[in-house]
Amino acid sequence: MKSLYILLIWIVSNSLYAQLDRSTRPNAAPAKKINIPPSQVFTLSNGITVILSENHKIPKVSVELSLEATPRLEGNKAGLAEFTGSLMMSGTTTRSKDQLDREIDFIGASINAGFSGINMSCLTKHLDKGLELMTDVLYNVSFPDSEIERIRKQNMSGLQSTKADAGEMARNATKAVNFPGHPFGEIMTEATLQNITREDLINYYKSTFTPQGSYLVVVGDITRAQTEALANTYFASWQGAPMYLADLGKGAFDRGNRVIFVKKPGAVQSVVYVTFPIDIRSGHKDQLALNVLNGILGGGGFGTRLMQNLREDKAFTYGCYSSLNITEHGSWMSAGGNFKNAVTDSAITEILKEFEGIIAAHVTDEELSLTKNNMAGSFARSLERPQTVARFALNTSKLKLAPDYYQNYLQMLEAITKEDVLRVAQQYFTAKNCHIIVVGNEEILPKLLAFDADGQIEKLDAFGAPLKEMKATPISAEEFIENHAKAMTNTTSLKAANKKIKALKSYIRVTEMSAAQIPFPLTSTDYFWDKEKEASKMEAPGMVLQKSYFDGASGYTFSMQAGKEDLSEEQIAAKKKATGWLPELAYQASGMAYELQGIENINGNDYYVLRCQDGMAESLDYYDTKSFLKYKSINISKVGEETVQTTTTYSDYQWVDGYLFAHSFTLNVGPMTLEGKVRSVTVNPSEVLPKDF
Repeated sequence: MKSLYILLIWIVSNSLYAQLDRSTRPNAAPAKKINIPPSQVFTLSNGITVILSENHKIPKVSVELSLEATPRLEGNKAGLAEFTGSLMMSGTTTRSKDQLDREIDFIGASINAGFSGINMSCLTKHLDKGLELMTDVLYNVSFPDSEIERIRKQNMSGLQSTKADAGEMARNATKAVNFPGHPFGEIMTEATLQNITREDLINYYKSTFTPQGSYLVVVGDITRAQTEALANTYFASWQGAPMYLADLGKGAFDRGNRVIFVKKPGAVQSVVYVTFPIDIRSGHKDQLALNVLNGILGGGGFGTRLMQNLREDKAFTYGCYSSLNITEHGSWMSAGGNFKNAVTDSAITEILKEFEGIIAAHVTDEELSLTKNNMAGSFARSLERPQTVARFALNTSKLKLAPDYYQNYLQMLEAITKEDVLRVAQQYFTAKNCHIIVVGNEEILPKLLAFDADGQIEKLDAFGAPLKEMKATPISAEEFIENHAKAMTNTTSLKAANKKIKALKSYIRVTEMSAAQIPFPLTSTDYFWDKEKEASKMEAPGMVLQKSYFDGASGYTFSMQAGKEDLSEEQIAAKKKATGWLPELAYQASGMAYELQGIENINGNDYYVLRCQDGMAESLDYYDTKSFLKYKSINISKVGEETVQTTTTYSDYQWVDGYLFAHSFTLNVGPMTLEGKVRSVTVNPSEVLPKDF
């Protein structure tokens, strides 16, 4: 029966298809005014605007408090707002973090807070309790010292990950160059995060979390009378400082294109953003036409100009997109993607060409129709969510839109013409005053000079600050390695260091590791014996996750996903170049390519930078200029077509039988951060390798 039913549908559909004239595009039906259920709006005595969108289909209510203060310049405490927001759920004066989490879980609620507000959702029957917990967080946040340091450490790990994330580097550079001297252009760094005190957090909270100008958005299974009663009970008595308002000014509208380069050593691809600020704000009359333009250029999927040119025609990338970001405090345009080093300059040429094209002439009827249809469909689908109606009411109030703006949205969209798109393109877009941001390998720099108006490429670090060039080193690479060996063995000569290192015949190191993404602890055990043989094992409770083994001539890797795999000839050759407890001493003899590049200042401290290439991977190793101890190592390797970067930071060096071992480390691999604590080091044990290898 089912197959018959499908056959009938096929016959009928094909019959209808045959009767249609497909040679001409059918005329679009005129857009209709949308009947959007009106939200109910009222104001509390303390200035909070309450917006209610009733929806009784599901016995659930969500409540969002939206703060409207202007972002502030934070200077050497950049990231203060973000840091404050991340600590809002860390406990109150009446509840510890654990107590708060337990009570939220007990009623099946969800509470989230950030620097722009706080939201809560729960079943209708638990609404009183949910609001009591929400307002406890809002009014009584305590910022306990222990949580401050815990969250600070988490953020520090995240900042380490940023240095390995080319996309994040590009976004930081975009903000910095588009909005200098503006809160949008300030970026948290390790130094600014370290500057933030508990007093700073409290002061920011008191001056920002205020009822004046705030909005309380209520959506769900609740009536107007219930909303008024609960809003007055939990929010009407709230008092605070006057709302902070300021004119933030415009972005950086330059004369001539600027090339901004962010170095990512060893990268085989470049991240390219062509970006510039736009002088409009949310609610502007031209916003809709600009959204249509963006949809045609690169914001509307595979049929856009950027995708058709750079992906389909040129095969430069898997994806090239544009984004239009219009906010209440600053707006900007960006277009770009990831490109192989060899075509980076060609990709920039084509992106600029597409900007020039959309500024120079009308878009086609087909482009316009397709984009408007996509936008209309997206708008219609959004109406299926009850939160949408409340969001419309919020925007109408905040942005001072016409009361029937969203009811007439489809009509206004349909009315956008090719002339409108060309007008806003010529008024707001540019191909001559762009910020061309490139994150990648320095080998591509010579090809980028032609795009810079004055031929002076600016270099930024991972956080959008001017790159500080490395200072020249006063010693040779060989002298540096000698000093490192003496520091690690507490000796005064290379001869004495070598003698001591020869006496280190084997060791076993056990490290406990944890990560926010992993719900259980991991144990890593490293084995070293016979000068060049090594092995390692990573275990979770009750299982071995991965192992590696190398005996100086052959070896293998094992993982639960891939099983056992023998080392290739290239992997063996690379391993032979960096073995032993102190591999630096053997670099020259082993054939390791190495270079002492200079001295780099990081957060006020100077570090020697040693660049090594073993034929499989590249590493940048940083050593303190005073102690000669390794501070961190950045390893860049290729896995298939992907470039993988890992960053390991070492600390807490301790003596074990006359040898220095780092007892703490942080390992960043993409978005994951592993924290390691060495639990034991055994030097020259009677037995080294367990039988399961």
